[in-house]
Amino acid sequence: MATLLIKNARVIDPAQYLDKTADILIEDGKIKGIGSFDGADSVIDADGLIAAPGLVDMHVHLRDPGQTYKEDIISGCKAAAAGGVTSLLAMPNTAPTVDNAETVKYILEKAENADAKVYVAASITKGLKSLEPTDLDEVKNAGAVALSDDGRPVENTKMLIEAMKRAPGLGLKITAHCESLPIADGGIMNEGEVSRKLGVKGIPCAAEDCGAQREIAYADAIDVPVHICHVSTKNSVKMIRDAKARGVKVTCETAPHYFSFTEQELLRRDADYRMNPPLRREDDRREIIKGLADGTIDAIATDHAPHAPEEKADFEKAPNGSIGMETSLSAGITNLVMPGYLTINELIRKMSTNPAEILGINAGSLMDGRPADIVIFDINENYIVDVNELHGKSKNCPFKTRELYGKVKYTVLDGKVVYRGK
Repeated sequence: MATLLIKNARVIDPAQYLDKTADILIEDGKIKGIGSFDGADSVIDADGLIAAPGLVDMHVHLRDPGQTYKEDIISGCKAAAAGGVTSLLAMPNTAPTVDNAETVKYILEKAENADAKVYVAASITKGLKSLEPTDLDEVKNAGAVALSDDGRPVENTKMLIEAMKRAPGLGLKITAHCESLPIADGGIMNEGEVSRKLGVKGIPCAAEDCGAQREIAYADAIDVPVHICHVSTKNSVKMIRDAKARGVKVTCETAPHYFSFTEQELLRRDADYRMNPPLRREDDRREIIKGLADGTIDAIATDHAPHAPEEKADFEKAPNGSIGMETSLSAGITNLVMPGYLTINELIRKMSTNPAEILGINAGSLMDGRPADIVIFDINENYIVDVNELHGKSKNCPFKTRELYGKVKYTVLDGKVVYRGK
């Protein structure tokens, strides 16, 4: 029986309301106990470090199959491990789209020996085209745990409602990309002062707001759950807050770039700061933080979206998206915990415990018998983000050259150390 002992850590597990200095004993890849222990096959001295459930990133684009020059399942999971992410949800806008059993199985089989656990979101409509529904039974039986047309909204409202009705009975979570494409109208950044100054087409906040209101209305009308992806506007936060107060079964996530940056970053004409939804105004950023603090926003996910450097070279023609798994914990510590908006326990809850609960996966806790998926980090260690040291294939990181606090020292997956930091 292989054993691993993590000694003298500050153990934080929001699922158990646990925050104390203790050892974690791991046996055959599972948590055996939290307390005081001696003797193991291998020992990690975690004195001065925090040990917490491995992060669960519920919004990741692995680009595999079809665009593996940007990222693949193995490289993406190496990046995940370097950021303390032990479980991730892979989005379906690959080539081919994840709308059939064969592609679901391909992803799961390729991920079997990866450095993180990969869960699959299948598409709601075939090819993300909103013309024909995906066979939900087929993708569920193949191993999908969620449904999304992320990258695009589901334009066919009948297909979306039918999927929302059927998903709970199949044990699938709907994660919704909320956007009105006619309102977005091909814009490439937030519509406002900066887009006008740069002379480029903007995306009004209303594009997201109208999409979010549609999904909330459907969830309310048919009394089913929905999860709203990558919230970026103040009005979306307010609508979700109101919906929750009325008992609507809505959860949501935001991403580190939305609580860290604003549209002002685009003045440098650097496409690494272009994503969809786009960086918004300061009042939107502040409402995102307020929503995180008051519980309106349940989870922090990265929307990790790798692109090759040559694709990001032209500011106006570049595809949307930025990478984020290796910097997400540090961004949360630096921009939420250190200023006092969240405690470290609250941050871990939003990056691990809550996402696992929303997806219904066996992760996000250090309870006895659970998989030994653990992140060990130094909350006080600062570093400069060097894209050349990142572990994925792409370098389009908006936190590049920034000083961040909170350095991952070890990532443990099923009791095995899959990442050891400097």
